[in-house]
Amino acid sequence: MKVDSAAILNSLNMKLALDPKNAKILVVGLGYTGISVARYLQKLGFKFAITDSRDRPPLMEDFMKSMPDTPVFTGGFDEAAFKVATHLVVSPGVALTEKSIVKAIANGAKVISDIDLFACSVTEPVVAITGSNGKSTVTTMLGEMVSSIGKKVGVGGNLGTPALDLLEQDAELYVLELSSFQLERTTVLNATAATVLNVSADHLDRHVDMIEYGQSKKNVFSGNGTMVINTDDLVVDAMSETARMTITFSIKKKADFWLAHKNDTEYMMHQSQCLMPLSDLPLEGRHNAANALAAMALGKVIGLDEQDMCRVLRKFKGLDHRMQRIAEIGGVTWVNDSKATNIGACIAALQGYDSKVILIAGGDAKGADMNELAPIIKEKAKHVVLMGKDAALIKQSLDDSVPVYNAENMNQAVSLCAGIVKPGDCVLLSPACASLDQYKDYKDRGNQFSKAVLDLLK
Repeated sequence: MKVDSAAILNSLNMKLALDPKNAKILVVGLGYTGISVARYLQKLGFKFAITDSRDRPPLMEDFMKSMPDTPVFTGGFDEAAFKVATHLVVSPGVALTEKSIVKAIANGAKVISDIDLFACSVTEPVVAITGSNGKSTVTTMLGEMVSSIGKKVGVGGNLGTPALDLLEQDAELYVLELSSFQLERTTVLNATAATVLNVSADHLDRHVDMIEYGQSKKNVFSGNGTMVINTDDLVVDAMSETARMTITFSIKKKADFWLAHKNDTEYMMHQSQCLMPLSDLPLEGRHNAANALAAMALGKVIGLDEQDMCRVLRKFKGLDHRMQRIAEIGGVTWVNDSKATNIGACIAALQGYDSKVILIAGGDAKGADMNELAPIIKEKAKHVVLMGKDAALIKQSLDDSVPVYNAENMNQAVSLCAGIVKPGDCVLLSPACASLDQYKDYKDRGNQFSKAVLDLLK
């Protein structure tokens, strides 16, 4: 760890009451985050154990080779391990409502996160990005903007490299994507710049309601750094604090970073200054204009030059499975937006089109109300192909207002679309649902869509 261990230990003790002499730490979850926590604690000389509810976590074998002396409890949460713990470092994939965790908290154990540990370990600026949709895109955009000027940047968190592993990179600045699950258990983060891009129904199978979900997102604004606010989102706009430094962005109205029409051209703006034509942004959908404006607003806070940021945006091709253009076949465009695992992401994708699309949707709705999706589908889709666990919920919400087709799998969905498309159409996979009912993850779902589309060329 290329950091001052003594200073970190002092910070951990001051902020989290965590010291190697007295702390008995239980790491809950043996995934990538849990392993990053274990490496961090070992280097600082803490005593800890790990527990995982799975019988044989996929990463366990490699972990035991690297840390053979670490106590590991699997196949359920061991009550004895929780009983003696003073601190629980709970991985994002584990709900805080687990009985063992609830009982341990009641007995005085303190829940902390890997982000808390990270926040106690860095003196460099940190940019924190969350939101229901777009956070991976904005995180990657900003990371590339910083890297383009030769500055060493650590990019990770919920995206890619776990936050604690970024400490090995000895970066000059860190850009973190953070999920609601990470933020709900984070208390000491103080980012130089932070944003909640948007809040829409998601993860309601884990969060009690939208209020709790939004509150977890708001934790990204803990501390006294600059708040970057999306004024188009009423929930996010209400998070703004008059006593804090604030920068705004919008694709609907005037803001610090916004869109404006000048001489029949739509420009990305910083206040009254034209930065670049929106048409220079090589991404599908207007929601990506919002993502680009958010990235520039964050970049402005950390001192990036606007034209340097524009140069990066002109070359930015987007991320896989996020409004990714797969092919144009016979005048028909096929777009993979498999990362749209919630209603808000699907709505944003559909709103980005002027003409009606053919939509492939469905999967695991995670408790979301599909009636919220119906109005935008009725407005923006000429046909809908549904698949997966909660396809019937979407179909019911549409009330026969749009032609609906049912598919058993992705090959069948693509085949159905190929049979009804006309030149000029766009087929959009934007499921509005999670993927685990049928696929390994959203990447697997998107890859199967891409393969089925490319098979049409054979």
